[in-house]
Amino acid sequence: MAGINWSSLLKRLIKIVLKDYGIKTTPPTFNQHVVPHPDGWAIKGEGNEKYTQIFDLQSEAIERAKDIAFNYRSSVVIHRKDGTIRDRISYK
Repeated sequence: MAGINWSSLLKRLIKIVLKDYGIKTTPPTFNQHVVPHPDGWAIKGEGNEKYTQIFDLQSEAIERAKDIAFNYRSSVVIHRKDGTIRDRISYK
C-alpha cells in the first residue's frame, strides 16, 4: 500500500474520535461576536455558551468587543438583528 501517509491518517482519525466525544482539537480563537440579545446586544466569545456582557446599544457592544479583541489579537464579528454577519474587524 504505497503512498498512504499513515501518520496523517492516524491524526485525522484521532481528531474525529475526539470531536465525537466533544473534545476540541483546535486552539481557541478568542474572536468576539456582537450578537442580538433580548435585552439589547451582547458580546459572546466564540465557542462560549455564556455572554461576556450585555448592552442597550449595538455601538456600545462593538466598542467593548473591539477592546477585548485588540487585547487578544483576534477579531470582532458583528451580527445583525436577524443573526447574520454584517461586518468583521480583525486585530490579528
